[in-house]
Amino acid sequence: MSSSNFVKNAAGRLVPTVINGENHVPYQGIGKYIPQGKKHAPTIQSIANFPQDGNKQVASLKEALIKSGLKDGMTISTHHHFRNGDLIANQIFDVAHELGIKNLRWFPSASFPCHEPVLKYLEDGTISHIEGSMNGILGKYASQGKMQGTAILRSHGGRYQAVQDGEVKIDIAVIGASSSDCFGNANGVNGVSTSGLLGFALADSQYAEKVIVVTDNFVQFPCIPWQIQGNYVDFVVVMDKIGIPEKIVSGTTEITKSPDRLYLAELTAKFCDVTGIIKDGFSFQSGAGGTSLAVSDYFAKIMREKGIKARFARGGSNKYLVDMLEEGLIEYILDGQTFDLDGVRSMRDNANHVWTSPFTSYNYHGKGNFAQLVDVVILGATEVDVNFNANVVTHSDGYMLHGIGGWQNCLFSKTVILPIPLFRDRIPVVREEVTTLCGPGELIDVIITERGIAINPLRTDLIEKAQNSGLPLKTIQELKEEAEAICGKPALPKLGEKVIAAIKWVDGTVIDCVRQVL
Repeated sequence: MSSSNFVKNAAGRLVPTVINGENHVPYQGIGKYIPQGKKHAPTIQSIANFPQDGNKQVASLKEALIKSGLKDGMTISTHHHFRNGDLIANQIFDVAHELGIKNLRWFPSASFPCHEPVLKYLEDGTISHIEGSMNGILGKYASQGKMQGTAILRSHGGRYQAVQDGEVKIDIAVIGASSSDCFGNANGVNGVSTSGLLGFALADSQYAEKVIVVTDNFVQFPCIPWQIQGNYVDFVVVMDKIGIPEKIVSGTTEITKSPDRLYLAELTAKFCDVTGIIKDGFSFQSGAGGTSLAVSDYFAKIMREKGIKARFARGGSNKYLVDMLEEGLIEYILDGQTFDLDGVRSMRDNANHVWTSPFTSYNYHGKGNFAQLVDVVILGATEVDVNFNANVVTHSDGYMLHGIGGWQNCLFSKTVILPIPLFRDRIPVVREEVTTLCGPGELIDVIITERGIAINPLRTDLIEKAQNSGLPLKTIQELKEEAEAICGKPALPKLGEKVIAAIKWVDGTVIDCVRQVL
């Protein structure tokens, strides 16, 4: 990238305006960038080009890719509902390599350690670059400057927005489904490879030029319920096995057993109680990590004691949310993805466990979304700084080892709380400046650590309500100084000039970039 292609954005970060040969808009501030134009649309199709008996099944993934017109330079999308149990994505690039295809852009909603085999295809040029969250070894590979192209990381809502707006035009979408019929109607709630929802594949099915559904549970038409509509699907492939069930969803998710993390969760619940956030009819969202699960459990105890219930909870669904739904503590779960078997069962059987998608929940280029309706959201972070900015993508050493997920989108909830340890492995989490800016501090309301709670000065209402509560209130600067007194001042990462990834904000603008680790 030429130095002339870099500008300082509204967050004060130097970012590229040209990435992989395409123009991109720098971050302009929250709510400042208003898109122009029309939504993208794929080529009009005619039923005259499809089997009149509705049977779209072909013999293999290879045949489906060839019939989809796979060629050099295409964009191939996959979804991450199968998480670390995915057996499909690697096979796509095995076929591409066999056919001598080069320079593909892989556009996953996220990648996992199970996708390590694609490293050889990054090496030989089958794949030019990945535009999607990279967990673990793929992120490390990119961080070392080895990937041919530049990664682009987007939130779940940002990914839907990019496809809808035509920023990313998908040539071939490959959608794994635990159940499908010959027409392409598909779901993730029946069969052996159940993943729950398939919402992260929704944009792919709607906007891709060609759509392939792959299943290991082929059922007679109609596949009920359908989460992917067959009217969007070109080909159906049946395999013996598309996923490893125990790595797709866990048998059950577990609350943390760490005393420090339990204390964080307890402090978070107490804060929400004393500030009046927990009240009859409130709504909340928390993740499926051990600390977040503990927060939900503490919420449930407070709700029982007070005899109140929540109108809805936003998921990732899990056993603890399902228990609260079935106990009557929650009226609805609005589910974005499913983390354990209890979540899958509830989604399949309970009408109050409602399917959502990045379009309904997170898309910033629309007429509203659900995220802004949530009263309180509980999130994590790898780092925060004295201006309440937060990082979820890189560690303090600069390595890009995590994805954004729905994290950025959730910042538009009414109250955003980050329960995080003050330090990890003797490295302070509260810093002078975050290594990578993923979320602006003006949207982050409360930092809760085991050594104190910092409320964003912008939230005078929360400060007033928390005063005289007995909670350990401190300033963010005090938390930083305490962390450094214990661990020492952290060294800055050793980074080069090469940009290996761009971080998109929810509106499609570039909020920061990640540089090569030396």
